[in-house]
Amino acid sequence: MDLPSLVGVIEHADHGVVLFDTGYAPRFFTETARLPESVYARVTPVTCSADDTAAAQLDRAGIDPHEVSLVVVSHFHADHIAGLRDFPAARFLYFRAALDPNWRDHGPVRQLRHGFLPGLLPPDFEARSEFAEDRPRLPLPFQGADFGAGFDLLGDGSVVGIDLSGHVRGQLGLLVRIPGHRPVLLAADACWSGRAATHAELPHPAVRLITDDWPRYGRLISALGQVSAADSDLLIVPSHCAESIARAAELLNRW
Repeated sequence: MDLPSLVGVIEHADHGVVLFDTGYAPRFFTETARLPESVYARVTPVTCSADDTAAAQLDRAGIDPHEVSLVVVSHFHADHIAGLRDFPAARFLYFRAALDPNWRDHGPVRQLRHGFLPGLLPPDFEARSEFAEDRPRLPLPFQGADFGAGFDLLGDGSVVGIDLSGHVRGQLGLLVRIPGHRPVLLAADACWSGRAATHAELPHPAVRLITDDWPRYGRLISALGQVSAADSDLLIVPSHCAESIARAAELLNRW
């Protein structure tokens, strides 16, 4: 089956263009040309041309990639960060737990086990990094489930960071609340389909092999189901669910 790799685009009055992840880019093929990294490309076959990248799509929409001021990184798997180098003026925002501070000391096999290709990061990545948990805390508006505190990422409550750990440590989701639009939860890989979120359905048990914390993942899926049932206006958009992405694009009348 074909799975898309979502890039969220938020145009903010004060902060300019903000991205949620960057999706794939041809750089992925360069970084997986040899063993052991080539195993990654074999296990998850990727199709991505220069015209498919987030930067190219933004350019076609009239947005210069240099205008992107901030990239919110949900987590550091290649399908979420392969386009980072295409945004040279952006700051990067993520949870500390999402990236091992000693990652430079780890060998390629260990990196690969965590789905991480360090060559995808810009050389000055750490100098341009900021941490979501350093932003002011906000209570979350969800009914029926407790996700802990939210983090006011842009200072006006419009984009709230949420800890959606389970699939990986420090996975960052976004609750986007724009006046005149339905609220959107960009859920990254907290689940892989809209139905999993709305019906609290766990994936095949084999997914345990690539899940950092399976019990926490199960609790997260249950919480998403509870929130969905309590708030029918909330659009939960997993990063790899074509149906959810298309529905959100239609309802938001964008892209």
